[in-house]
Parts: sequence; structure tokens; C-alpha cells
Amino acid sequence: MASLFKFNFTPKKTDNPESHAGSYTATPNGQGIKLSQETFLELRDFIYQLTGMYFNEPKISLLEGRINQRLEELQITSFEEYLNYIKNDENAEELTTFLDLVTINETFFFRSQPQFDAIQNIILPNIIKTKKEGKKTVRIWSAACSTGEEAYTLAIIILEYIKPQFPDVTFQILASDINTDVIEQAKLGFYKDYAIKNTPPHILSKYFKISGTTYVVNDEVKKLVKFNNINLIDSNALKLLQGVDLIICANVLIYFDIESKQKVVSSLYDILNTGGYLFVGYSESLHGISKAFSLVHLPKSLAYKK
Repeated sequence: MASLFKFNFTPKKTDNPESHAGSYTATPNGQGIKLSQETFLELRDFIYQLTGMYFNEPKISLLEGRINQRLEELQITSFEEYLNYIKNDENAEELTTFLDLVTINETFFFRSQPQFDAIQNIILPNIIKTKKEGKKTVRIWSAACSTGEEAYTLAIIILEYIKPQFPDVTFQILASDINTDVIEQAKLGFYKDYAIKNTPPHILSKYFKISGTTYVVNDEVKKLVKFNNINLIDSNALKLLQGVDLIICANVLIYFDIESKQKVVSSLYDILNTGGYLFVGYSESLHGISKAFSLVHLPKSLAYKK
């Protein structure tokens, strides 16, 4: 079976959607078309079926606001019509656009400092010690990586602190997200002030090219990270991952119901090497989801070990 860490994964190609004929009429108050309760429930169930993410009723205004622009661009007059449109197999490209719209992304470099400290000082050295003599490779997966700050932070930590101690070790970082737009942004490695607000000045000057208010990740960092579009509840895609030593899947499980959480965590367990580690977000826990992992207490943070 081919492994994503060999970077030979090719996403399925989608057909171009046919042009959509119709007329768009905005509501008189200029706020766009309203999403009915009935259609919201249909959209919610459709999103859940595709992604495992569960949108509760307070999220109705979020969906309404994010999709209204697409209705206008496609000249579609109702959410019901749009739902039928994205369910049509001929409009697979628009389905991808829809999923990008409803995916929530917010991150920055060195966001969870205690976790990164633990990875640098404890987790990676422990993983390296388990590797047999000869060619040593450590594989890391940043799941739901958004615009790439987490994955690039890991690469910087490896280059700055780990490689000098373990020069004979090879590191591979896979970063993935369901949102195709943010993956393309991540590949570019262009960031603004908000993204680097937690970045130490010496790291900023060493690993970024600074042009005005734009910060560009340098090529040395980029070379350590490969990006792919992956849906965490797509079992077939996850089967392509093998032999991972460390997974960071932070602030993702909170959007799933219990059944989807159990499915995703079970897949993560299978992907990890024995002795591998899983990090989730600070507000997340595997309590009631999985008993397969051992809980590891770290300075100011927790991890789960296979």
C-alpha cells in the first residue's frame, strides 16, 4: 500500500461544473437570501455526511452568511436550489467550494507553546530513541492544518533545536486539511502580523523573509512540509497513511459528534506507530471516545500514547 509520507498521493480530479442559468434577486433589506429552518437541517445533515462536522442551530446565521455570496455569484435564487446544485455529481467543483466556505480556520505560529515545548524537549527525543540503528525517519502529521502555521512551526522546531542534536535523523511532516483554499495558501507560506504574533524575534529573522507587513517562510522550512487535501472521516484516504510517530489533531474533534469522534480517533490510533503520540486541543479530550491510548502528563499539557 502506498504511503502519503512518500508524497505520492494524488487527490481525485473533479469535473468542471456546467454553467448555471437562472436569475438572482436579493432580499429588499440587502442582507441576502434567508435560510429556512428546514433547509438548514438538510444542509447540516449533508455537511455531517460528508465531513463528520455537526453544525448546531446557533450556526444557522454562520451558514447563511457564508453561502449567500455563492448564491449571488451563481445566480441561484434559494438555498434549496443551491443544495440540489451541490448534490449533483456534475457540480463536484462547487461542492469543494462549499466545503471550503463552511470550514472554520483560525491559527498562528507557536499557538500552543506548552505542547510545542513538550514536543521539542520530550516527545521527539523519546521517539528518536526508539528508532533502530541505521536510517532513522520520524514521521509527523499535522491534521487539519488550516493555513499551515502549525506544520511550519514543527519544521522550525526541528531545524532549530532537534536536527543539531540528531543530525542523522530524517524528518517528514505531512500537513492536511479538508479546505482546499487554505492548503493552497499554506503552500505559498505568506503570512501577516497576526500569524506571527507569538513567534520569537530570533526565529522570525532566521526562518522568514520579511517584506513590509508580509512574512514569507523560507525554503528550508518549506522543504520539510508536504501538504495534501484530506477529509478526516474519509477512511480510504486515511488508509494511505502509515507509520506515523506523532499526530497533532487539535481543535478539530470539538466539531464532531461522538460517533464521528470515535471513528476519527480509531483511525488515528491505527495510523500511529506503537509508542507514537497524539496531541489534541486544550479544550478536547479522549474521555468517552477511546480507551486505547495511554494518557501522558507533560509540563502544562497532555498527550496520548499508543
